[in-house]
Amino acid sequence: MANQGKKPTRRSERALAFQVLYGLSFSPATTEGALRAAYAASPDVADRAENEKSDRHDPATAPQGYAWEVIHGVWKTQAELDEAVSGFSQNWRVERMGRVELTLLRIAVYEMLFRDDVPAKVAMNEAIELSKQFGDDNSRGFINGILDAVARALESGRLSPKGQ
Repeated sequence: MANQGKKPTRRSERALAFQVLYGLSFSPATTEGALRAAYAASPDVADRAENEKSDRHDPATAPQGYAWEVIHGVWKTQAELDEAVSGFSQNWRVERMGRVELTLLRIAVYEMLFRDDVPAKVAMNEAIELSKQFGDDNSRGFINGILDAVARALESGRLSPKGQ
């Protein structure tokens, strides 16, 4: 890993969170232990642990870092996030959305509603950037439209941040 000894960027942490949460869309974790195991099994997590020469990402050790905070937060609040997403997605049920798009929307809406340290514009921009990496040409517009509606609802007070 090129940035050995450096703290991972939030963007790389979001990408890791996306990859783990996307994988969970195929094989959901029903317990926090299963969630930790899915996190620890991620190739990026294993690479980081090897490069850091630490047990930071050992499944027996409590996971930490921004990626884990997002993964755990999205997992715990998924029903609430899906409700918010479906409330702002015109004519799209959550069950019919692409898994890439839904995962990115869950991450961004989680950051917008539950993270005081992430401005809505940053959450939106990061989701759009990740959609360029993981989605198709239609992903950006779809994600931007829903997140823009969520941001406007937050600004107008129709939707309240939950804090953490």
